[in-house]
Amino acid sequence: METKAARRSPAGPLAAWGVTRAVLLLFVFRVLLFPGPDVTSDVSVIYRGWYEVLRQGTFPLDDVTWQYPPAAALPVLSPALLPFLSYPHAFFVLAALADLAVLVLLLRTGGRPGRSRRGTWVWVAGVPLLGPTVYARYDVMVTTVAVAALLAGVRHPRVMGALTAFGALLKVWPALLLIGAGRRAWASAAVTATGLAALFTVSMPGAFAFLTFQRDRGTEVESLGALVFHVARHFGWSGEVLLNYGSIEFLGPHVDQVSAGALALTAAAFGWLLLWRLRAGRLTPPTLTDAAFTAVLLFTVTSRVISPQYLVWLIGLAAVCLTHRASRMGAPALMVVLASFVTVLEFPLGFTHVVASDWYGVTLLVLRNGLLAAAALTAARRLWRSTVPPTTPVTFPPHPTQAGRHRVPS
Repeated sequence: METKAARRSPAGPLAAWGVTRAVLLLFVFRVLLFPGPDVTSDVSVIYRGWYEVLRQGTFPLDDVTWQYPPAAALPVLSPALLPFLSYPHAFFVLAALADLAVLVLLLRTGGRPGRSRRGTWVWVAGVPLLGPTVYARYDVMVTTVAVAALLAGVRHPRVMGALTAFGALLKVWPALLLIGAGRRAWASAAVTATGLAALFTVSMPGAFAFLTFQRDRGTEVESLGALVFHVARHFGWSGEVLLNYGSIEFLGPHVDQVSAGALALTAAAFGWLLLWRLRAGRLTPPTLTDAAFTAVLLFTVTSRVISPQYLVWLIGLAAVCLTHRASRMGAPALMVVLASFVTVLEFPLGFTHVVASDWYGVTLLVLRNGLLAAAALTAARRLWRSTVPPTTPVTFPPHPTQAGRHRVPS
């Protein structure tokens, strides 16, 4: 009994979370210096600039780096809640609070009968592997909403739908959480999304201008498709690596074709998910979370951009999956955690090597993207096998004349 009680005690995860997050805060507050480029400049320069524009009641219409849905204004404006701190410091504190909120949600869920604390440890251990980047982007706040939506799940489908819609208006990808949800969740999401979109459209000009800001994007240097150009540079490819639309991208010959290929893979992933949903049998609570994790993995791997902060989404969803003892996502979750460790080696620690396409940078990308691709394929395979009934071969009765030929004589 003592062993079981100790296993359910939140003391271990809370202590580990406290130590690791204190170190992350020391890095983003610049008390300790993390090697590589300064990852906090996005907050102190870019987010702060957007904050000044958004305070005037409009979106950054003249800034093509604003590529986010309208609700993204809320995390950018959120440091105003802590006026006694500077903008960057307030943002980092709020990011840490969002991180803590995920921990509390996972602890509460993992302590219930039939649930597991494995998911809590995935979150506690996986997030700090990404280094200070995790607190220097607003993705941890979006992940908090997504985790809350999935944990509402089957018991509160309307709550799940509303939270999913809100998350999608923060950063689009949480819409994928609905892939395994029922009609009530979809209806709630549609109503919430419509209402919030109308509110932003009426109250702030340019709410959906971001939709036209990604037309001329290239292929980001950390994406799966970018590996083509990392290798091609060693064989005389004449393109360039430039800061474009807020990220470092490949621009030049054949980039359009590779980008189109990425979009085709994304469409194929969507088609597979639709086929899965049509063929799947009875959907259980673990299926809801496993499907969401698989969908986000597939769309992350096929994206033209795989920024380090995207791993926060995957860690959060993997953690929710593993709160279910019946989840089939143990191996993909482990691959995501390993990919997070390789990611911090790639950015910020080895980013100059990635930009230079040298052997070290390319090796890190092959490892990281290979782990994510393997996780996506493994998750898809396990989801299909655990939910889609095997096809029963159709058998026909023998023709009467054939039956007569083989009749046993009386």
